[in-house]
Amino acid sequence: MTERTAGPRVAVIGAGPAGLAAALAAAARGVHVLLLDSGVEPGGQFYRQAAPTLRASRPERMHHQWRTWERLRDGLAAHRTAGRITHLSERHVWSVERQPDQGFVVHALLGPAQEESAAVHADAVVLAIGGYERVLPFPGWTLPGVVTAGGAQAMLKGGLVLPGRRVVVAGTGPLLLPVATGLAAAGAEVAALVESAAPGTFVRHARALAAVPAKLVEGAGFAARLARHRVRLMSGHVVVAAHGDQRIDSVTVAALDGEGRERPGSRRRVACDALAVGHGMLPHTDLADALGCRLAGTAVHVDDEQRTDVPGVWAAGEATGVGGAALALAEGHIAGRSVAARLRGGVPDPRAWAPAARVRERLRRFSVALDAAYAPPAGWPELVTDETVVCRCEEVTAGSVREAVGVLGAGDLRTVKLLTRAGMGWCQGRMCGPGVAGVAGCEPAPARRVPARPVPLGVLAEDVTRPAPGDSPDPRRPPETPRTP
Repeated sequence: MTERTAGPRVAVIGAGPAGLAAALAAAARGVHVLLLDSGVEPGGQFYRQAAPTLRASRPERMHHQWRTWERLRDGLAAHRTAGRITHLSERHVWSVERQPDQGFVVHALLGPAQEESAAVHADAVVLAIGGYERVLPFPGWTLPGVVTAGGAQAMLKGGLVLPGRRVVVAGTGPLLLPVATGLAAAGAEVAALVESAAPGTFVRHARALAAVPAKLVEGAGFAARLARHRVRLMSGHVVVAAHGDQRIDSVTVAALDGEGRERPGSRRRVACDALAVGHGMLPHTDLADALGCRLAGTAVHVDDEQRTDVPGVWAAGEATGVGGAALALAEGHIAGRSVAARLRGGVPDPRAWAPAARVRERLRRFSVALDAAYAPPAGWPELVTDETVVCRCEEVTAGSVREAVGVLGAGDLRTVKLLTRAGMGWCQGRMCGPGVAGVAGCEPAPARRVPARPVPLGVLAEDVTRPAPGDSPDPRRPPETPRTP
């Protein structure tokens, strides 16, 4: 059934940096916060914690900005104790309903099984739903032992396990640096860090990048740790294939020319038993899109208060454009202060968050430059053979996608999907969408996925018969009590 609390309520969806900052800012200003997150513990991917049963003796060694995490963690604990924040963990939000004059109802699947759903009611919503990794296909990318860069990091932080003993980290983007250094510090042999961006790319964006010296210092620190662990950095290179029978045993790496295409005669083989690969991040927009929020490119459009163009809906963090934890914290803080002021009947004073706004603008410019520097190489689709599976769920090959375009006349992703079933599987195009678009030569576009995650048919059927907010509860279901771990 729907859970209610007294006084103004805001549902903050996501307990990563943006969600935590928004929740703390709103709670400190008299608004009750319902903090929903899919994780058992708060922190999101950036501050992912090891399971308590693993008894990590020095968890701070796997994180940077640990003091910031301690401040967020302690602030959350204080607000929960005071009753200003209700932390609803293991809530996998699949839909948010906007109801005229009644606020919002947030529907979430419960626990690891995700076989039951419950709902909470709120007067406003902050979407702090983060982003997901972009992984571009290549021959052999479906082999066991090939994981995403973020997946390797999650294994290390959350499970204290390594994806392999000899690992290649490859792709492009700033995430590769902490992944490679983290794996090396944990005892893995990082055979190579294969980065497709060439050093000259960063020179072209030097002015914008230099405007945030703290980020440059952070990058230099990662470079020093890579050198200390004797990790070979192969910039301006790309993995063109992964090899192995039952599991990956090596990769082929090639150099790129100035146009982002393979340099003839540059291929070499690197032995490994795991490959952590990623090509940057993309914003999660499913919930925002279903609510009718306008998108700016692939991100949620927001104003200076982090408000979307749907009344009562704010967004912060990677959902509004991927820019890292520091930017997410600034945006979350602004969103929390804004929603608190408006729910309490006031008009926010932007001067109250001026320092956070200055940080936000500086880091947004920095992230735009970083995105340009870390753009995937232009020639990557040419390295994808016709036999390469580009949609794992439906086992669609690159050859089928090319046939849909070249022979059957598909001119956009939707038509490619209808002709090949690429993107119709379990992930609904979350994994394969960018790869299929690149192979097809189509413009990538945010997919409209409603609901926002796979939901059992029994949950949907039961939700149809459930009473509207404020009605008497369904006698077949006991009311949900928010769990505060």
